[in-house]
Amino acid sequence: MTEQAEGKRVLSGMRPTGKLHLGHFHGALKNWARLQDGYECYYFVADWHALTTDYGDTGLFGNNVIDMVIDWLATGIDPARSSIFLQSALPEHAELHLLLSMTTPLSWLERVPSYKEQQNRLEGKSLDTYGFLGYPLLQAADILIYDAAFVPVGGDQAAHVELTREVARRFNHLHGAPVLTEPRALHTPVTKLPGLDGQKMSKSYNNSITLREDPGQVEKKIRTMPTDPARIRRSDPGDPAKCPVWQFHELYSDDETRQWVREGCTSAGIGCIDCKKPVIESVLAELEPIRKAAQPYVDNPGEVRDIILEGNEKARQTAGATMDRVRDAMGLSRW
Repeated sequence: MTEQAEGKRVLSGMRPTGKLHLGHFHGALKNWARLQDGYECYYFVADWHALTTDYGDTGLFGNNVIDMVIDWLATGIDPARSSIFLQSALPEHAELHLLLSMTTPLSWLERVPSYKEQQNRLEGKSLDTYGFLGYPLLQAADILIYDAAFVPVGGDQAAHVELTREVARRFNHLHGAPVLTEPRALHTPVTKLPGLDGQKMSKSYNNSITLREDPGQVEKKIRTMPTDPARIRRSDPGDPAKCPVWQFHELYSDDETRQWVREGCTSAGIGCIDCKKPVIESVLAELEPIRKAAQPYVDNPGEVRDIILEGNEKARQTAGATMDRVRDAMGLSRW
């Protein structure tokens, strides 16, 4: 981390929509854990965000919250160094969202790329709701209420941070004071891991490996992964670039193993099961310490609830201070 970044606040969140998988681990959680070394981190369970697309599914908010936080803790998110909290436990988020909605042009929300993209991708769901249109503004409120200086994002989320900056800039201009902090996107190295079929890893695609999955099930899933369709018989040569297993080798295998795979696949010198064995070993080795670290929390979920409650209180203090400034700037007072 740079000296300039040290001590700055980072905020990120995740929806509690099911068990976390390797895609979450490599795409977000490993990065979250690294950020704790140089930043003040706020990580929240975005349960209100889950309602924007799954508003009819009340089953989201049972054990999902606890299960997800257990995965966070097991992968290195340290409550002594990060504030872990629940979005819906802090009504200040909703209040700031409401107040910002008074000054945010409708066109700003309609132009967010993910608005149209998700409508097309989730055709089976009714997304013609204000909540879905307005969720980027709720996301902006999540960031601005904690004076977050940085938001760790991938390229597909950069537009949300830019919207947040515009919302803060407009609010500050209207009220003549730097009330809200304009955050910056924190583009840190993130590894994207595809699903078992080569698509994006997602529980809805049934192509994921969860972080606490049974080792036997993990091995079965990798052993049955599709490979280059040209390799119908063991003696048929293949092309690693056309095989989802190769993408796992690019992440998990060393140069020597990858060279062995390339030569063996293109010459039909090895079979697909041979190719998958190093991946199976590497994935199992990665997941074993996560399962072990998670078990004490699985056995004692009350400890997880206490961590969240403590994080809620710390977050409430910060959010409350921001809302005091916002109310003062807008001429609002409490009776």
